[in-house]
Amino acid sequence: MSYDFEKGADLNVLPKLFAALLREGAYKATSYQSEKLVINATIRLVRGKLPRKNENLDIVVKIGRPNFAERKFIKDCKKAGEPVPVRRIQLKYLPNKKH
Repeated sequence: MSYDFEKGADLNVLPKLFAALLREGAYKATSYQSEKLVINATIRLVRGKLPRKNENLDIVVKIGRPNFAERKFIKDCKKAGEPVPVRRIQLKYLPNKKH
């Protein structure tokens, strides 16, 4: 599968996404390139949890159109006056366990 990177994908953001995942302990990092283009990096979970320190780490990268939640986020940012592309990398964390 080939992808036309001339549509505005900035691949220099990939190391920033990987660093954010590893440093912050999040499982998903998203960079909004434009209204129609998003770059995601997601750590593949093991039995619903992040892998332990001594286990292999699989990171899946998606470059493409935004999904429903990402389109809603873009719409909310535009309504709040935030310019697109969004400058900051958006992180998602696993929910806390209930005791």
